[in-house]
Amino acid sequence: MNPDFLRRRTVLAATTAMFAPVALAHHGWSSFDQNRPIYLSGRAVSVSWRNPHVEFDLELDAELTLPPDLASRTLPAQTAPVDGPALLKAAQLPTRRDRKWHVELAPLFRMNAWGVPELKTGDAVELLGFTFAGERGDAVLRAEYLWVGGKAYGLRSSPA
Repeated sequence: MNPDFLRRRTVLAATTAMFAPVALAHHGWSSFDQNRPIYLSGRAVSVSWRNPHVEFDLELDAELTLPPDLASRTLPAQTAPVDGPALLKAAQLPTRRDRKWHVELAPLFRMNAWGVPELKTGDAVELLGFTFAGERGDAVLRAEYLWVGGKAYGLRSSPA
């Protein structure tokens, strides 16, 4: 067999084996019910500030409620066409009763572009995002907006 062919095949196999776990673990927005924005607030625990996206576990506030000012909050402009005000108006609380949620934020390069401060265990955060249709499976939220220290960050795309 041609030695170049064998070398290319070996490199391809090694590359596939190296990146397959990351590709399988990572999923895009299409896995989430984007017609039902969910609001969560609480404290960050088990923060993982790395790629493919920043993630952490969230211990919900004891009395999770929608903030009265949520629908009127100002949101930052993003390069993606996101109707933030409509999402805020449609926001609802989850129906599931889990006290701990796994939260997926944006890739690290985008978090840096927004200037999001690195989250630490115990930081208070608010989120608006999406979970799986029917809230089935694990308690996972893919965040569209993040509030830290009263400042809002858009996470779908880069700042506009």
